Amino acid sequence: MSTCSDATSIMSVDGTTIALHELSLRTTANQQRPVLFSHATGFHAHCWQPMVDVLRDEMHCVALDHRGFGDSERVDPSTLKWSDYGDDALAAARVTYERHDEVPIVGIGHSMGGATLLMAALAEPTLFRALFIFEPIVFPPLPANTSGETPSNFLADGARKRRSTFDTFDAALANFANKPPMNSFHPVAREAYVRHGFTKQTDGSVVLKCSPEHEARTYETGGVAPEWHELPKITVPTWVLCGRPEPFQPSRFAANVAEQLGNSTYVQWDEMGHFGPFTHPDALTGFIGRTVRTLA
Repeated sequence: MSTCSDATSIMSVDGTTIALHELSLRTTANQQRPVLFSHATGFHAHCWQPMVDVLRDEMHCVALDHRGFGDSERVDPSTLKWSDYGDDALAAARVTYERHDEVPIVGIGHSMGGATLLMAALAEPTLFRALFIFEPIVFPPLPANTSGETPSNFLADGARKRRSTFDTFDAALANFANKPPMNSFHPVAREAYVRHGFTKQTDGSVVLKCSPEHEARTYETGGVAPEWHELPKITVPTWVLCGRPEPFQPSRFAANVAEQLGNSTYVQWDEMGHFGPFTHPDALTGFIGRTVRTLA
């Protein structure tokens, strides 16, 4: 798998190769504010570009591709564990911390990416100054009589049916621009999803870098770490960000996650849904930027 020119290959905790992307230039002015972005299931590092474009004047922005996504190493989906993604985030945080002279990182994560940053902060809290996590996938304990289909089952079924090949990049972009949820995305995020999420074949067609089966297995193994009882042990200042609470969405339990964490603030925007980082990047980065400026 070839990687973008803005990427370096690093080793995850178990030796899997993952891509760490430099999404903004590092200058004397911003090098003391390293920011690590961690993406949601089905996405990749470059989807954060609209938020990076706002923060780049003050902060040095890097983002990882979790294993099986973007430019990172493909793995056998049948061997996949949710905790593997936490290892990827931890490895990326360690490298980012070391490259910035051990200045603690601001972590920004969405959905799965929020959970992976929590796993990393639980393992090594000294790496982080603060976390901003939008609707992280950390499930509260289920009632004892819960059974049957879950949202993860439906998401996995949908992932396996996902169209993975298009005639050209432009054809893929036109497809996503005309159907939800991506028709409501910031155009830079939508284009980044396509340009960096597909790879060109010898016949000119483009194929998803993340296989539908890998995405499906991510949903099926998801939400089991960090465990609910571990959340109070996470002492890194954390802002749990959320859209309008809706049934069968991570927004439904985001406030509970914030209450369970050891040092957190809950912030809700009723005009957003689960894809808030892509539909309202300016609002989120405005809040994050203002808050980071108050940190010592």
